[in-house]
Amino acid sequence: MRTSGVPRRALARWPEALPANGTVGSVTDLVRAETPVVMGVLNVTPDSFSDGGRYADLDAAVAHGVRLRGDGADLIDVGGESTRPGAERVDAATETARVLPVVRELSAAGILVSIDTSRARVAEAVLAAGAYVVNDVSGGLADPDMARVVRDAGCPWVLMHWRGHSRGMRELATYTDVVADVRDELSRRVDAALAAGVAADRIIVDPGLGFAKTAAHNWALSARLPELVDLGFPVLFGASRKSYLGRLLADPAGEPRPTAGREAATVATSVLAVAAGAWGVRVHDVRGTADALAVWSATGSPRLATATGPRQATAPRTAAAMGGTRPAEAATGTSGGDR
Repeated sequence: MRTSGVPRRALARWPEALPANGTVGSVTDLVRAETPVVMGVLNVTPDSFSDGGRYADLDAAVAHGVRLRGDGADLIDVGGESTRPGAERVDAATETARVLPVVRELSAAGILVSIDTSRARVAEAVLAAGAYVVNDVSGGLADPDMARVVRDAGCPWVLMHWRGHSRGMRELATYTDVVADVRDELSRRVDAALAAGVAADRIIVDPGLGFAKTAAHNWALSARLPELVDLGFPVLFGASRKSYLGRLLADPAGEPRPTAGREAATVATSVLAVAAGAWGVRVHDVRGTADALAVWSATGSPRLATATGPRQATAPRTAAAMGGTRPAEAATGTSGGDR
């Protein structure tokens, strides 16, 4: 999906109409887009796993956001708090101070922005400054007031599967059937959002790859993604540069591939997710993914076979891919949130 952008004045209280020269006619059109949505990652943190510190400066952050938009991003996902495994939380004032100026500048430039936060206070401030979507890694669990903020704003809300904050997520990666369990837990988050008055056509779900998930869990969720699509809500898929990809691509000594060398694998996961029915993908390297999706579209947007029930994921069976020589990591979920 490609949009022409929207002026900041239009984002204060969510009118349905967007500029006629864009391909999106309303907020609902964004959520129900028939072509893949590409969300570009813009972390304005000093400690995110992949790009922490690179865009902490306002000018650098805005320039990167503009670059991502030019590369084909439909949304720029601005985050001010790292959720990588073991990350310490920052206070709401610090998080707001990091993201608010960036969102204002990007919105003023006509760029659609989502805010990556689990705090209602941060979301409310940034929505007022022009953000278009709330991308909540906690699915509303971290801050009970988030549902009110989203409901009152009428904005799209990404509900990610989540079991706890970064410091404790390693101990929470225990499932009977990870796909069935994630599906059930996401269903409960959707039910809670609907009960709070959030409109169904504003809800997007995300399986939360790496968040209280081992590498094996991530591969299973990828292989059986149609089971989550069958929930009936748009699915956002975010595998970009994550550590389980690094393990898959480990060198002969078992050393995981560094983040900078995971782009081709990220593109592959993105195309496969879209072919499985995902609404959108969240990526760091927008151009590679946008180009690959253009090829996918030009060849008729082929779809993978729909899942018919629980089955074994056809994941890589090498020791490195499933955790390598680090069995404790594979067992405790240190694939991590990687944000």
